[in-house]
Amino acid sequence: MKPEKAIEYCLQKNGAYDDYPFGLDVTVIKVKGKIFAQFFKLNGINMATFNCDRMTGEFYRNQYRDIVVRGYHCPSVQQPYFNTLPIENSLEDDVIKDMIDHSYERVVSKLPKYVRNELDL
Repeated sequence: MKPEKAIEYCLQKNGAYDDYPFGLDVTVIKVKGKIFAQFFKLNGINMATFNCDRMTGEFYRNQYRDIVVRGYHCPSVQQPYFNTLPIENSLEDDVIKDMIDHSYERVVSKLPKYVRNELDL
């Protein structure tokens, strides 16, 4: 999946918006101030990092051993809760969309109920 298409898919989520807190080279997608996706280049390769729960993260890392790794840029204590992968020419679009959906739902589920209600979910 091209990064532009993945970003576009992320931005279709209720309340999602792009931000650049780490500079213009990293596109961060947030909902209510919380990050659920990051897109960046690493050694010339388009990469993405998505939030996940520990079990889902392990599932994707086991299923796609040579592609999906623990959160590349995260502190070691947070790595089990993030997956990093090359976004382009690595996995089927549906798998990437599932990862995005899971990340969004995980982040939204941790928001206070009154904030979730504002999203009209």
